[in-house]
Amino acid sequence: MSRVSAILLCFLIVSAAPRAADWPQWRGPNRDGISSETGLLAAWPPAGPRLVWRATGLGEGYASIAVARGRLYTQGQRGSQQFVMAFDVKTGSKLWETPTSARSFRESRGNGPRGTPTVDGDRLYAMAADGTLASLDAATGKVIWSQNVVQKYGGAMIEWAFSESPLVDGDRLIVMPGGRGASLVSLNKLDGTLQWKAGSDQAGYSSTILAEVEGVRQVVALSGESAFGVRVDNGQVLWRYDRVSNSTANIATPIVHDGHVFLSTDYGTGGALLKLGARGASEVYFTREMMNHYSTSVLVGDVLYGFSNSILTAMRFRTGQVLWRHRSVGKGSLVFADKFLYVLSEEGVVGLVEARPDQYREVSRFEIPSGQFPTWAPPTVADGRLYVREQDRLMCFDIGAR
Repeated sequence: MSRVSAILLCFLIVSAAPRAADWPQWRGPNRDGISSETGLLAAWPPAGPRLVWRATGLGEGYASIAVARGRLYTQGQRGSQQFVMAFDVKTGSKLWETPTSARSFRESRGNGPRGTPTVDGDRLYAMAADGTLASLDAATGKVIWSQNVVQKYGGAMIEWAFSESPLVDGDRLIVMPGGRGASLVSLNKLDGTLQWKAGSDQAGYSSTILAEVEGVRQVVALSGESAFGVRVDNGQVLWRYDRVSNSTANIATPIVHDGHVFLSTDYGTGGALLKLGARGASEVYFTREMMNHYSTSVLVGDVLYGFSNSILTAMRFRTGQVLWRHRSVGKGSLVFADKFLYVLSEEGVVGLVEARPDQYREVSRFEIPSGQFPTWAPPTVADGRLYVREQDRLMCFDIGAR
């Protein structure tokens, strides 16, 4: 084989190799809590998978982890300052840290920012606990633009702070300030200028998601008062549904699938499946069998797996039929990858559970050190690694099969 042929062959092999699976925003690439990775460990040693590295210096907060292009991103708070920060995925070394809001957030159940940064190409977007929205250079952390959307659009501080992870769609950056006439706004992601505003609901703690139905692209949002859908191109409110909302905290991200959306809240409220249309939405069923508190269910096939308050529950998406319930690792959050649910309890127990509709089957579990506050940031799976945050600490575990 000639040298040129050998070089060409190597290039083709590298080009055909699968790209490392990033997790560039809240709940992964599609905001559904699902990783497309395969070839992961089917069981863990008794002490858990191998710890690759442990990092500190994240500060206070419940922001989860976004992973893109060899860096991971999160938010934290120290003293009166909130930060966005980046770490090297290979070593856990902090690459940069950028202050965003000088207004701290403190609460008896945990301090600091809640929202996960959203990575979009060479930029990232993050919302601090007080509604300060910042666009940063992903490589250096340099602030490109920043504004407090709550103050600018007439919103009000909500009890447990703004927890949203910004949504990017094309040139749009969509967030929920919760102002009168500006419950939801679309901004130009390059400079933060307003494109449209819609609705008058108070902000909730949920993050928005996209749906395309009958050729109409819409944003589905769960506010502090209702769920509603808005046309992405012009901000027209298409539908509004308030049966699933409560007066305490609406948190879980809507789950969109095949022209339907599942919405769920706790505090004795419940969940609902709606059929979406180009101009409206209609209720398919309402149930109290799936009441998501601070974590969102995942949809695997036609089965929703999620914590109904503190009980892990499997339920048919289309009918609401409960298939099984189990106390599992205790009240927690979960994501899905390679046939398994990765469940994390608020007490620091990590479990590997088969995603199967017929029964609960736990394969492995281990514990991480827990602190003063609950472990509420959901886990992240990216490129054969499992990332678990516990306030100031971040742990990286190798879950790739060898």
